[in-house]
Amino acid sequence: MQSPEHSLPSLFKQLGLDDDAAGIERFITTHSPLKPELQLADAFFWTDSQKAFLREEILVDADWAEVVDELNLMLRRGREV
Repeated sequence: MQSPEHSLPSLFKQLGLDDDAAGIERFITTHSPLKPELQLADAFFWTDSQKAFLREEILVDADWAEVVDELNLMLRRGREV
């Protein structure tokens, strides 16, 4: 059985966030760059359920892990001009 591939918009939808291109850009711009020592799931802007989801997906290297890593990198780099 093949694992599902998830996209950045589908991750944002799963997290209950605006999942269109403008919403994703706005989120990245508003919340980045994250401090290097800060774990993604420990950022102040997540709800408890969002934090739990992000931690779990990375911890068990679940289907969402790759796109969660992508979001993590985007939030570390910030908005690229």
